[in-house]
Amino acid sequence: MVSAVVFAYHNVGVRCLSALLAHGIQVKLVVTHTDDQDENIWFDSVANLATLHGIPVVCPKNPNTESLLSQLQQLNPDFIFSFYYRSILSENVLNTARRGRYNMHGSLLPKYRGRAPVNWAVLHGETQSGATLHEMVKKPDAGAIVGQMAVPILPNDTAADVFSKVLVAAEMVLHNTLPAIVDGTVPRQTMDITQGSYFGGRTPQDGIIDWKAMGTRQIHNLVRAVSHPYPGAFTDTASGRLVIWRTMLVEDSRGHPIPPAKPCLWQRDGQVFATTCDGGILRIVSAQLDGHLLDPAGLPDIF
Repeated sequence: MVSAVVFAYHNVGVRCLSALLAHGIQVKLVVTHTDDQDENIWFDSVANLATLHGIPVVCPKNPNTESLLSQLQQLNPDFIFSFYYRSILSENVLNTARRGRYNMHGSLLPKYRGRAPVNWAVLHGETQSGATLHEMVKKPDAGAIVGQMAVPILPNDTAADVFSKVLVAAEMVLHNTLPAIVDGTVPRQTMDITQGSYFGGRTPQDGIIDWKAMGTRQIHNLVRAVSHPYPGAFTDTASGRLVIWRTMLVEDSRGHPIPPAKPCLWQRDGQVFATTCDGGILRIVSAQLDGHLLDPAGLPDIF
């Protein structure tokens, strides 16, 4: 029986572990993370799925310790798989896999290597993303590609909308590629990382809206990229923090009263709008001011 050790977290970890089990892979060990109590845990638990199937689970703070390395050497797995695991694995750890080591990444590599690929793609106004299964090498997200599937990003999709598509794509890529990985016939496409990009992680502070510098589409894309379940796009006002959760581009401003030329919030017939620094207009579909639903009758000055 083909065996594997799986490093996994998040919903992609759950679905891809499920795919391995459905293909009859003997998963000898699951390495995952302990949930951070300061993080919004909106995703499913890899540890719970592994426990349900009687698979041993460990949650080391550092996966590259001598103790875990020794355990992996004793397990002697055919493969190592990494599915949204958040730590970089050392070459020594990767080399404990006798036949191969593969990672699932949430972008169309080599674009958006690194952290938070879906959020970055939405932020930059991309029209597609996807899932890529690739070999793991010393450099992160740089090994040969063995499977890939694209998904569309629609103009009003949030990062959560796109992630739900990437999740399905990841499961399908693994399901379709796994038989060839197991029998040793999977084709490999060398990744040219010079044709791609690398991005780091994001923090809640990265959601701040700069009304003096960001145009209509930039603000719209920022809102989409950090909306629920992420912390949200925000600006601090004299009335409290304004968090904008959902916007729509107003392509045709005819029929709307002309607001002042400077960036500001305004309302018409109970709907809230924002004029941005490039003169464009956004409809504010959902927002909170100081923790309460934004009242069109009491809009704050955004400066």
